[in-house]
Amino acid sequence: MTTVALAVTDGMLHFELSLACEVFGGNPIVGADPWYRLSLCGPRAVQVGRFRLEPDHGLDQLPRAETVIVPGWADVDQDPPAELVEAVRAAHEAGARVASLCTGAFVLAAAGLLDGKRATTHWAHTQALAERHPQVTVDPDVLYVDDGSVLTSAGKAAAMDLCMHLVRLDHGSSIANTLARRLVVPPHRDGGQAQFVTTPVPAPGNHPLAELFPWAIQRLDQPLTVEDLARQARMSSRHLGRHFKSVTGTTPLQWLLTQRIRRAQELLEATDDTVDTIAAATGMGTATTLRRHFHRTVGVPPDAYRRTFRSRTRPDPIKGVIPHP
Repeated sequence: MTTVALAVTDGMLHFELSLACEVFGGNPIVGADPWYRLSLCGPRAVQVGRFRLEPDHGLDQLPRAETVIVPGWADVDQDPPAELVEAVRAAHEAGARVASLCTGAFVLAAAGLLDGKRATTHWAHTQALAERHPQVTVDPDVLYVDDGSVLTSAGKAAAMDLCMHLVRLDHGSSIANTLARRLVVPPHRDGGQAQFVTTPVPAPGNHPLAELFPWAIQRLDQPLTVEDLARQARMSSRHLGRHFKSVTGTTPLQWLLTQRIRRAQELLEATDDTVDTIAAATGMGTATTLRRHFHRTVGVPPDAYRRTFRSRTRPDPIKGVIPHP
């Protein structure tokens, strides 16, 4: 999935367009070979917010890309341009992976790509999407939905989450984490997290758990308990639970499990360690325990995850590379 095309027309939201350009069009990450080749495809010079852009190619070139991204669509009360809808549909029929950012979901829905599927968009527009396209199962409570060849995201920050999710799928956790550090964004947020967070997460270093998090992550191979965390944080278990809920939106044990699963993913991708060895290194104890939690959380067993990741990193023939002008 090295060729990425942004489908642009008048009325696109510049924030979503810009972040996609930053993720897929920025400097390559060392170790990710090949990196993405990004092109903008549009019918003509287009007006995006207060800016005017000159696309690299016409919309008829979208089917030559392996991944097509449709940024947010500003005026959801109007039908998206027919030429854009047709081009996105043609790209999907040609085998492209198609992702929408924010209200770009309205374009995918108009193209019929979301029929019978679960999808999301910005929470303020989920009702409109559901009413206009009743054949789509609209989920207003998630950050993004990955349906394989079709992906949709909620607005703004969730659009970045989906872009980082694509990088993680294509290049693995280590590369995605490196890119996240460069962009100063969270390396991974699960798509199932709620769009609307009632309690904002304090800035790093500005809450009582700031020192506890790195301490715990360095000890994932140990059978940490809530009491261990509370003792390290110098507070009661009940007080710790309240702080965890406030800062992370979850419980201490669930947070620990998430960190163990993420560490297991990194080891499966980067090493030849056995599942037993990885279970010990992540504090899961046994391979059976790791397999149970991993399968429930990630959706596939550890061995299948490793095979899938390594098949993605093998060099494959590049389909329809869009040449730079």
